[in-house]
Amino acid sequence: MLSKRVQSIKPSPTLAIDAKAKAMKAEGLDVINFGVGEPDFDTPQNIKDAAIKALGDGFTKYTAAGGIDPLKDAIIDKLKADNSLEYERAAICVSCGAKHSLYNIAQALYDDGDEVIIPSPYWVSYPDQVILAGAKPVIVKTYEKDGFMLTPEAFEAAITDRTKALILNSPSNPTGGVYTREALEKIAEIAVRRRIYIVSDEIYEKLIYDGGEHISIASFDKEIKDLTIVINGLSKSHAMTGWRIGYAAGPVDIIKAATKIQGQSTSNPNSIAQKASIEAMRGPQDFIETMKTEFVKRRDYVVAELNRMEGVSCAMPGGAFYAFPNVSGVYRGKIKGSNDLAMYLLDEAKVALVHGEAFGDDDYVRISYATGMEDIRKAVERINNALAKL
Repeated sequence: MLSKRVQSIKPSPTLAIDAKAKAMKAEGLDVINFGVGEPDFDTPQNIKDAAIKALGDGFTKYTAAGGIDPLKDAIIDKLKADNSLEYERAAICVSCGAKHSLYNIAQALYDDGDEVIIPSPYWVSYPDQVILAGAKPVIVKTYEKDGFMLTPEAFEAAITDRTKALILNSPSNPTGGVYTREALEKIAEIAVRRRIYIVSDEIYEKLIYDGGEHISIASFDKEIKDLTIVINGLSKSHAMTGWRIGYAAGPVDIIKAATKIQGQSTSNPNSIAQKASIEAMRGPQDFIETMKTEFVKRRDYVVAELNRMEGVSCAMPGGAFYAFPNVSGVYRGKIKGSNDLAMYLLDEAKVALVHGEAFGDDDYVRISYATGMEDIRKAVERINNALAKL
């Protein structure tokens, strides 16, 4: 008999969609995958060269469970330069991707009966990681008219005497929304006053467009910094999804606890990937701007085309590489919700995307434009033609 713990969670919908799309491709079907959140760019050569050097140097053994000091130092320097945050090595834990960092923090911080506030739409793994820790996800709906940002009023109203933490994600997966300084300051004031931890997922930090600014909530003052765990990594910014390097920075007692948990699960993240990540953080960063420029072109095209489709509307995302169109205007007949629509588009148009229900809002679907423009043009045309048949 399986544990109640595992029976209480769902498989990752984004990975499930990606697996189905790949299986269809393997059968010879011409499927275009808008489902997975993975840059189509190759990892920069200087980073690959650093990995090759690590192999040649024999850097293939166990490392410290929470990562090697030179990588922690690179992370410390990055957080100081980019985010005006100062940490010591003991306040950093390097893990097997940002998802792993989030999982470790959930296990270290949440207890049975705790409540964790999660703004909706949310990344699919947040609620399940909370449940796996024995805590209760408290889902608070946000709205497109507010830029999908959690309002201070909604945050305050969701707090109870059991509230342990708030999970924030900016830029957001799935909406692409970016929190403003003013919004974060109001959230920080409430968190400090009510003594609530903030788990700040900043994995898309480098992918903000139109002159927008990334602000880490931890940077305002010591009080909010002492309540914040910053989560970040290299998967999205440096096209290193498969290298599996993420990190958490925060209060030393929480980071030490997360490191202890990691020591009893995976032990250290991949040694070779750690060496490559030092080069990623300390080496040239022009690759990011090249990638951003291309993402802006794709974003602008996708959003414009979606807004031309009858029954579809799409706000302009300020960051990440997702469009999150409202598709409720096409719900009719056999299409009763976002999952029905996603399955219809996969079967009819051979386009894979993720239903909004997986992110907590059934009126929307998520489209990843982290794929080539030629495929984007074909997929958009196929979606338009398939919707016209409804």
